[in-house]
Amino acid sequence: MADKVAYEMVSPDRLLASADADMVVVPGSEGDFGVLPGHAPMISTLRPGLVEVHDEGKEVEKIFVRGGFAEVTPEGLTVLAEEAIPLADLDRSALDREIENAQEDVDDAKTDEARDKAQHQLDGLAQLMDALD
Repeated sequence: MADKVAYEMVSPDRLLASADADMVVVPGSEGDFGVLPGHAPMISTLRPGLVEVHDEGKEVEKIFVRGGFAEVTPEGLTVLAEEAIPLADLDRSALDREIENAQEDVDDAKTDEARDKAQHQLDGLAQLMDALD
């Protein structure tokens, strides 16, 4: 379809989505960019944020990604995400509990290595919570 952009969202463990859309907004490391049909080829690293899939007549699909790459080719857009979570699958109260537990893990860490690992987990959960707001 010439009036749609073909896109695929891939995580390390599976193909998450493969469809055509009017536009896909991607959180590039240099800023958000929208991909429309006929977009110039490019590659960008991703920062944590939301991929928004716009398709006429449908609700905007939002997927949180934490790092990865996006490649635009004449055939379409491929998002290779380190981690991808559809916002529709998130439960705010469960996420609040995970953040509390992660903060306790940071506070209770006995070694620098354990503290760094727990802080990394807490930072990732905070990024996810920011995407919900």
